[in-house]
Amino acid sequence: MQRIRDVVHARQQGVVVLEDIHDPHNAQAVFRTAEGLGFQRVCLVFDKERPFDPQRLGHQSSSSAHKWLDFTVYSHISQCAAELHDAGFQLVATVPDPQAESIFEARLLDPRIALMVGNEHRGLSPAAIELADRRITVPMAGMVQSLNLSVTAAICLFEVTRQRAAAGADGYRLDRAAREQLRDDFTDR
Repeated sequence: MQRIRDVVHARQQGVVVLEDIHDPHNAQAVFRTAEGLGFQRVCLVFDKERPFDPQRLGHQSSSSAHKWLDFTVYSHISQCAAELHDAGFQLVATVPDPQAESIFEARLLDPRIALMVGNEHRGLSPAAIELADRRITVPMAGMVQSLNLSVTAAICLFEVTRQRAAAGADGYRLDRAAREQLRDDFTDR
């Protein structure tokens, strides 16, 4: 029970959005990072790729992190973006574009941030990029133009967490009612 209380207390606001991920193992690696850094919710969008159940796939790469996360599945990015915008989230698209904000310079302190990561080969769809409030990039110094989606997600989620810690992490935690609900939910799990 103490572990549950500690984990729930450390949960932070924010959502990870994965659009059209082809390989569930890549998604599982993102689940592990999100859960480990204290993010609770993952949105999965399956428009072009075959949907998979995140609760059934997770023992290999996620280290069972999927058991402790909340998932919402959508059939199109516009549905996901509309719901998140209505809930007050700022949508941040990760793109391999030198014109986007560098992760090294981007100020990622919005309490209700939704980090969007795209398909292994295509990246985020043009619709997702258009719906985003901001675009960020991990600058590349080598010959390759982008990183694996789970690595990109890990770098970006870590940077959000690092900036929040420097600004005072308590201001980014879940509110009391959400923590109490999550504690009860974790106890049931």
